[in-house]
Amino acid sequence: MTHEVDPVPEDPRWIAVCDRDAEQDGAFVYAVATTGVYCRPSCPSRRPLRRNVSFFALTGDAEAAGYRPCRRCRPTEMSPAQRNALMVEAACRSLAAGPVPLAELAEAAGVSAHHFHRTFKAHTGTTPAQFARACRARRAAEALAAGDRPAGAAFAAGFASLSRFYDEAAARFTVHPSALARGGRGEVIVVTSGASALGIVTVAFSRQGIAAVRLTDTEAEGRQEIDGIFRDALVVDGGEPFEALLGDVLAAVEEPSLAAELPVDIRGTAFEERVWGALRDIPIGTTASYAEVAAAIGAPTSHRAVARACGANRIAVLVPCHRVVRADGSLAGYRWGVERKKTLLAKEAAYDG
Repeated sequence: MTHEVDPVPEDPRWIAVCDRDAEQDGAFVYAVATTGVYCRPSCPSRRPLRRNVSFFALTGDAEAAGYRPCRRCRPTEMSPAQRNALMVEAACRSLAAGPVPLAELAEAAGVSAHHFHRTFKAHTGTTPAQFARACRARRAAEALAAGDRPAGAAFAAGFASLSRFYDEAAARFTVHPSALARGGRGEVIVVTSGASALGIVTVAFSRQGIAAVRLTDTEAEGRQEIDGIFRDALVVDGGEPFEALLGDVLAAVEEPSLAAELPVDIRGTAFEERVWGALRDIPIGTTASYAEVAAAIGAPTSHRAVARACGANRIAVLVPCHRVVRADGSLAGYRWGVERKKTLLAKEAAYDG
């Protein structure tokens, strides 16, 4: 009588080497016994045999073991992906302070305007101009929340006209700027909590639908998160009148197919909302990688921005960011804990819909 033995999972570092995964550059290096050379994961050199490969966390460790750096991928230097990430981060800091012409951003980075524009969009999911507009709107919202009058907040934030500010505010804030100036008292958020197999589920309801779902260990933690998200609104306890609505959300946590029937008030950037829409299209019981989600929304190079959008998701389970995994199938981080993510995926894998 024979017994089946579960295969030993492959080292994710080897998978990264096979995929030439630039995102893993800097996380480790691999050394090849037959050549005496160590490389970064994205090295374009011919793939070595697995039995000849060993891994090191630091370049110094590889050199201490007698290996020398690859002359092709230069693992002791900053990788192109790392340089691009630093370039985009510096540009984001500049744009957060105010609009900067594309040519000026590219010149500061030492690259062409075309290369800068393409790289910035791949990392952030938006163009530099769109990012600058989002920063401008955020500055205006913060000024309003601090007590400034709408006109003063609009011009201080960089809007060319008050009408332009009101048009954008209507699209972004869902409430009138004068309501934001009063600390968000123009919007009422109703919050209620209940216990589930995943812990305490805290739900925030707006006039448009379910605006947030949080998974926490205690009710106090869930309420604190809701207060932080909607700090400019009037947040009130739902109590008994909202028990039925809370029950619908708790039922959807247990029965994945019910989530599609619930009205959600999704609030994010245009890119985030495209990502969240794609997440809701991932079939129950299946997963997708960040790259696959990026391809699904027509932005195949924006997997990093997709990951950030997943992290920014406010509506747990109903917008199923838990169905997104790394390219090698391993679980990425989850805002509400990897154990909860495992539980959700196991529940959905057994779903017979």
